[in-house]
Amino acid sequence: MAKYLVETYYTCSIKVSHYLDDISENTLKNLEKQEDGKLEILDTKLDSRKTKNLDKIEDSKINIIEDEKQNSNLNNSNNQAIKINENILGNVKENLGKRFSMPDRRKGYIQKASIGNHKVYLHTGEYEDGKIGEIFIDTSKEGELVKALMNNFAIAISLGLQYGVPLDEFVNAYVDTKFEPSGKVYGNDRILSATSILDYIFRELAISYLNREDLAHTPSIGSTDKSDEINTEENLDNQNQFLKLVKDITSKGFVRSDYKRKLVDLSDIRINLKGKK
Repeated sequence: MAKYLVETYYTCSIKVSHYLDDISENTLKNLEKQEDGKLEILDTKLDSRKTKNLDKIEDSKINIIEDEKQNSNLNNSNNQAIKINENILGNVKENLGKRFSMPDRRKGYIQKASIGNHKVYLHTGEYEDGKIGEIFIDTSKEGELVKALMNNFAIAISLGLQYGVPLDEFVNAYVDTKFEPSGKVYGNDRILSATSILDYIFRELAISYLNREDLAHTPSIGSTDKSDEINTEENLDNQNQFLKLVKDITSKGFVRSDYKRKLVDLSDIRINLKGKK
C-alpha cells in the first residue's frame, strides 16, 4: 500500500513583550536580539494543506540533497534568514499549549436575560484585539450547589479559551443541549427561546463574537446604507481610521462586531458656543 504525507501550513500573528528596567536608543535597537521576551500567538490561520507520496519522495532523496547543497553555497544570505525564521518557529512551538493571560484592565459586556423565570447574567472579558478570553455566569433562584457548578464551569471555559481552544468548539458542543430551565428568553433581542442555560449562553457568544447569524432568532437591527457605496476614497480612509480607534476602546461582543451600525461618527460636527453678554 502506498504511504502519503500530509503537510499543513499555518500563518501565525505573534506578539512579543519585553520587560525593561530602562529605555534607551541602544536597548530599543537591540531589542529583537533579546531572548527573554514573552511570546504570545494572537491568531493562527490555515493557509494550505498538501499531500505527498512517500514512495516518490524516497526515490528522489538523493537528487534533493544534491540540489540543497548547491543552493546552500549560492544563497548564504537566504540561509541566515531561514535560521532566524527557525528560531521564531522554535519559540512558537515552545509556547503552544501555554496560557495567554488576560490583561489587567480588559473590555467586555454584561447581558441580562430570563429563562423560565430564572435570571442569568453573562459577563465576558476580552483581549486587546477583541477576542473573548473569559466568561462569568451568575444565576438567581438557584441553590449553592448549582451556583458553584456554574461558576466553576465558567472558569473551565475561560481556561480553555486562554489556552487556545477556539470558541467554535464550545459552541458546537453546548448549543442545543436540553435540560431545565428552558423555554422563552426575555431580555435578549437576538434570542427568543433556549433549550437550556448553556444553549442560551453559547448562542449569545456565537452571535456576538463569531457572527453566527444562523443561531439567532431575529435579524440584526439596521440595514446597510446606500450612501456607503457613494463615499469617496478619502471618506472611506477617514471612516476606517475612526473605526480602528473605536475598536480599540469598544467591546467587540457588546456591539456584536457591527461598529458601523451601532456607532455614530461625530468628528465632522462643529458646535459653536456663544456666551451671554
